[in-house]
Amino acid sequence: MSKISIVVPVYYNEDTLMDLYRDMKKKILGSIGDYELVFVDDGSGDDSWKIMNEIKAMDENVHLVKLSRNFGEHAALLAGLSVCTGDCAVTKQADLQEDSLLIPEMYERWKAGNKVVLAVRRSRDENAVKIFFANLYYAMVRKFVNKNMPVGGCDCYLIDRKVIEVLERLDEKNSSLTLQVLWAGFKTDKVYFDRKNREKGKSRWTFTKKLKLVLDSMMSFSYAPIRFMVYIGVLFDLFAVGLLVSVLTEYFTRGVPILGWASLMCVILLSSGLILSMLGILGEYVWRALDASRKRPPFIIDEEDEPDVRKSVEEQRKVQ
Repeated sequence: MSKISIVVPVYYNEDTLMDLYRDMKKKILGSIGDYELVFVDDGSGDDSWKIMNEIKAMDENVHLVKLSRNFGEHAALLAGLSVCTGDCAVTKQADLQEDSLLIPEMYERWKAGNKVVLAVRRSRDENAVKIFFANLYYAMVRKFVNKNMPVGGCDCYLIDRKVIEVLERLDEKNSSLTLQVLWAGFKTDKVYFDRKNREKGKSRWTFTKKLKLVLDSMMSFSYAPIRFMVYIGVLFDLFAVGLLVSVLTEYFTRGVPILGWASLMCVILLSSGLILSMLGILGEYVWRALDASRKRPPFIIDEEDEPDVRKSVEEQRKVQ
């Protein structure tokens, strides 16, 4: 009898947690067989941990993990995957924007032999600006990082125990867990859903976090930024050579004097800006290399309920 773990990262979700559990209880928990709910509190400053404990009192299959501070969704998911005991695990957002009925459908695709099942957005009930930039990000990922990224993107996915073990061995920081799953290359299937608009609570997915995801996605899985620097450098050199030839030609053929400190300053400022931008890109790579070399853990667990149960299940799996 297989077991499925449902991993839910929690960050300021006090408004939706109980509704999320009741929704899953009503729709899927009674029909999917042996299950485990893993809630990971990623340093929430509200009453999320209190509500998680209330849910724990209602369901003995709930497993709670509290991180020492906010490490980000990537680390929270990795923490949940590291403590889950299921033969497979599915990630689930706490904002009620994905239908819980996706989970049984993904579970059946896993039973059919797929190691990875992606929940792909068919449509998004959100404003046009969000949709445009989300589609732009996924288009960039498909072009420069991984061509297997679905057109609509995905936040929710189910992965086999073997895939979980691979992710734990990778132990990467400043990365994208979704892209790591795609990079692993296991047999993959897709299910499609319509993403709802958020009705409760306030999204903590800020512009800064979105920008970091773009940088992490591009710099952890692609050499495109470095290649971009080379192309810009060559283009700027060709422009400078062409301008020099033009100026010298006019000087020797027409006697036009080489004047104009303003034009010279524009060239200097432009080249200085390009140099600083390139140094910034290199700095991003250097920082990531430094962060990886320090071997700090991607997350720190502050509290966890029933750790002995997880240990016994892991020992049984090793024996088998």
